[in-house]
Amino acid sequence: MIYLPDTLANWPWPRAINLHFEDVKAEVGASFRDFKALSPESQEAFDKCDFARLVALAYPNAPREHIRIGCELMNVFFLLEEYTDNENGAVTKDMVDLVIDAIHNPHKIRPEGESILGEIARQFWARAIQTASPSSQRHFLETFTAYLRAVAVEALDREQSHTRSIDDYFKLRRLTVGAHPSFTICEMGMDLPDEVFYNPVIMKLAECSTDLILIDNDIVSYNKEQAAGSVDHNLISTVMLELGLDIGGAIAWAANYHAELQRQFIDGLAKVPSWGPSVDVLVKEYLDGIAIWPRASSCWSYEGQRYFGTRGLEIQRTRLVPLLPKAEHKAA
Repeated sequence: MIYLPDTLANWPWPRAINLHFEDVKAEVGASFRDFKALSPESQEAFDKCDFARLVALAYPNAPREHIRIGCELMNVFFLLEEYTDNENGAVTKDMVDLVIDAIHNPHKIRPEGESILGEIARQFWARAIQTASPSSQRHFLETFTAYLRAVAVEALDREQSHTRSIDDYFKLRRLTVGAHPSFTICEMGMDLPDEVFYNPVIMKLAECSTDLILIDNDIVSYNKEQAAGSVDHNLISTVMLELGLDIGGAIAWAANYHAELQRQFIDGLAKVPSWGPSVDVLVKEYLDGIAIWPRASSCWSYEGQRYFGTRGLEIQRTRLVPLLPKAEHKAA
């Protein structure tokens, strides 16, 4: 049995869900299926993930349009993962480049014969810029491009069987987890000045939240990934290898580091500068947004079916999950 610690037991931000959840889920789900971007098997796996729930948990107070933008962003994340997970570095880089081109040219018709991913990304961003503040658009393009470039690096690591140290793993995983572009949805309804967004204290808080998200995600996804033989991009396997620990020891290490990061986040809030009353209220809303994300991601891990099938809520209560047997891979 694997023990999954309740890492967020003392996290001050509680679970909440957006009232537009069901409505937007149905609307975006229907639009997405119209693209026919997935095989029936992949579409079923996608539906079980229930990404609309993650979005509704992550932005409990967001307006309907921003929930839609969040759902469409999650669709792009999933598709890119689905299309590149078993590809080499060159194919993945081509896929990444077309998405970068699509979001930087949202009004340009996509080339004939191109992967549908380009058009899905283009439509997502063309819709988003209709309601997103100019500053949030800049921040999104920067952070999403960094995410995309990191996906290409991850594919190269996979192709070359490159093993990273814990420190190097964190540097790449902070990008591939997709948290920073997701945070920009928190600021789409405000004009958050660059001097706030790039302030070292604010950036450190965003990094702390990102690390909390990725640690929890890698803990809950490890069992499924080890069974599939794809633990090359997971913190638990990285810690096991570098520190010579078993699964339980590596998860305990990750949980201890998670607790330290929570302390750093809370301490960091006390160091946030003041930019005057009108800006400070925006800063508080933005920081609350990125603080809610670890809670949202953790709750979704158990409420959706991506990692534990229909047993998620039971496992959330017991904190125990049986170690899955490794799937047999047929020789090529």
